Amino acid sequence: MTMDALTDKVERLRHLVADMQSALIAFSGGIDSTLVLKIAHDELGARAVGVTAVSPTYPAAELDAATRTAQEIGAEHAIVQTDQLTIPAFVQNDGARCFHCKTDLYQLMERLRIARSMQWVLDGTNLDDLGDDRPGIKAAREWNVRSPLVEAALTKADVRAAAHELGLSSWDKPAAACLSSRIPRGIPITMEKLRRVEAAEAVLQEEGFSHFRVRDHGDIARIEMAPEEFARLNQPGRRLTVSTRLREIGFRFVCVDLEGYRPGGISLA
Repeated sequence: MTMDALTDKVERLRHLVADMQSALIAFSGGIDSTLVLKIAHDELGARAVGVTAVSPTYPAAELDAATRTAQEIGAEHAIVQTDQLTIPAFVQNDGARCFHCKTDLYQLMERLRIARSMQWVLDGTNLDDLGDDRPGIKAAREWNVRSPLVEAALTKADVRAAAHELGLSSWDKPAAACLSSRIPRGIPITMEKLRRVEAAEAVLQEEGFSHFRVRDHGDIARIEMAPEEFARLNQPGRRLTVSTRLREIGFRFVCVDLEGYRPGGISLA
């Protein structure tokens, strides 16, 4: 895409958001919702508020990053508490898990929207997301949540390019999905599993890896990693360190998926 074409899309996004008058933004700290919050803050000022829902499925490191990003933008950042583990349909972890999670989020945000007398709730869905199986998008539509990136026809590549042009430090931040996505479908989600996955992924982050997931298969930790990072894992001592630390967390076996990291992939039992 040419820079002129990207500029046109961003201007369209600005006009869309400006016309909304006021908005709550479902702000995970990922680059999509970051761009929406940045544009909303630019166009609406104090009438744009980022809302981050903290729950057992949301890594503490992501909350820290989201807080820093909101401060960088200068936007108001509301942190609210929720707990999907109290929702039996979510815990059973079937194909509708994301629908139940997002329904919980948008119910919460709708109450907050009414309490704050705001006009809209916005999410960070981009045009590329429409081609995936996204039950969460169905929940968004049921709760009248708008997706300004889709309305302005921005793809994921557009989002990153626009964020870079706007000087957002997180423009190249790797995608991050909720921790429950690391547990195979059909296996009930528990606090123990979520904390074990979070601790395992913290180990990889501390070891300098950037594109990865740790899938929880009971006794087995299956690491999905960008193929270009395989060599780093095989550096003297690092593979043993990773394996040892993941076993200390509670896994008996640690393996690396040779197909590599697959964003949005579903771990299967």
